[in-house]
Amino acid sequence: MDNKLVGSNLTKAMLKRGDKQIWCAVDDNSDEQAISEQTHNDFKAYIVSYEEGKFFCTAGMSWLCAVPIKIVALTSEEVGL
Repeated sequence: MDNKLVGSNLTKAMLKRGDKQIWCAVDDNSDEQAISEQTHNDFKAYIVSYEEGKFFCTAGMSWLCAVPIKIVALTSEEVGL
């Protein structure tokens, strides 16, 4: 049985642990939709708290789903320059 934390549950655990700002893909429908939407829009936010069933970002907006993501800068080698 696999009981690794993923998606919004991982974000909740990270906040509970004391993480301050977590870069997340966000959505109001599902974790799956939050991740799939990354290709065509900009639904990413720094999540700072989870209260009453909602995640809150630094801008004060609330979201039902927040999946932790990694964003890293590209290097010139990666883009072929």
